[in-house]
Amino acid sequence: MSANIELRQLRYFVTVAEELHFGRAAKRLHMTQPPLSQTILALEDLLGASLFDRNRRGVALTPAGEALLPEARRLLAQAQELSGVVKRAATGASGRLSLAFVSSADYSVLPPSLRAYRAVYPHVQIQLQEATSDLQLEELLHGRIDAGLLIPPLPEKAKAELDYMPVLNEPLILASPANLPELHGQHMVSLRTLPPLPLIIFPRAISPGLYDAVLSVFRAAGMTPVIGQEAIQMQTIVSLVSAGMGIALVPQSVSNLRRPGVEYRPLAQSTPLVETGLAWRRDNASPVLRGFLELMRKRL
Repeated sequence: MSANIELRQLRYFVTVAEELHFGRAAKRLHMTQPPLSQTILALEDLLGASLFDRNRRGVALTPAGEALLPEARRLLAQAQELSGVVKRAATGASGRLSLAFVSSADYSVLPPSLRAYRAVYPHVQIQLQEATSDLQLEELLHGRIDAGLLIPPLPEKAKAELDYMPVLNEPLILASPANLPELHGQHMVSLRTLPPLPLIIFPRAISPGLYDAVLSVFRAAGMTPVIGQEAIQMQTIVSLVSAGMGIALVPQSVSNLRRPGVEYRPLAQSTPLVETGLAWRRDNASPVLRGFLELMRKRL
């Protein structure tokens, strides 16, 4: 279709096609008949085909007019929808949100946050990516994701470009192989009462905040753990515990991850709180991100 055709011409054409009478169509369009007839003639000239048979008995669509009518209606409907599309995009009600998350968030803040967000913004496409905190920081700094649920701290080089909002603080608990005699009948356990099993832990390079928090619990108990395995996913850590490879200290919400052969217990001694927070680029002006941040703030 020629780029010179105007939506006004298509609207006039559809009205005449529906009325099959130029006088009634002009009245419906709140105009006089001569300019309506001139507009239709100009449209026919642009298309190089007659759209209406005009005779004494009245007006009828030609085969070309019959072919144009559904297409004209479709284009007019799409044009009418444009304002809604633009408004939704401008207000963050449509578009795409790319969100990364550490594995522990999958058992705590992520599911309820996504449910709440989807309820308010059903037309936003959410792209999820599980990633460790260090990888999320790289993705954020390079602008490849909108936001990340990660475990702080943020390195100094990132603080200049990123904003951060805490969303969850939770204690560490013990994940132990099942059926240890020391666990029987105990709601809470002390690290000192456990057999000398190896510790399964995140590598410090991946999550220094979590690594340091875990070791601080052992130091406070006057103990030095033997690190048996390192793993970068909570699922892997818990699976290694279920295989009897050792014990782990994990954020409390990880107890929602059930594995045969694993028991969770609160620790008798106080533990530092492990924080999960949301980070995003300070210069990201995405309306979709803005809507997500507003919703997260309301949930705090």
